Amino acid sequence: MSPKNFVKHEGSILNISNGILTVALKGNINCIACNAKGACGVSESNAKEIQVDITGQSFKINEEVDVVLEKKLGLKAVFWAYVFPFILVLCVLIISSNFLKEWVSGLLSLFILLPYYLTLYALQSSFKKAFKVTILKNSLS
Repeated sequence: MSPKNFVKHEGSILNISNGILTVALKGNINCIACNAKGACGVSESNAKEIQVDITGQSFKINEEVDVVLEKKLGLKAVFWAYVFPFILVLCVLIISSNFLKEWVSGLLSLFILLPYYLTLYALQSSFKKAFKVTILKNSLS
């Protein structure tokens, strides 16, 4: 488990309920060197929260923890959240502009995002399994 392959964010536990931890992420020094920081959103604000399933460890509210994610999974998340929708909008715009008026093509290409993001929402349990986030007790606490 090489540290180069993982992104670690420090955080503190806000809430524990039904086997799910809510962790408030702090600013991270790793965001400075990350190639995806412009699209990620984690580096933009200190008010980010993440929910993670408890994995057999015991935690307390306000405990300092490390949230760990594989770098390749972060890039995959950026792809599904930003890159693929852009490609989808562009393709729908190009194809529909051959058959419809420009303004209708533009609206259609924007409205195609609604079923796309609804599909992502419907598949969120699959994405939670694929994008496994690990919580580790902070070594400083």
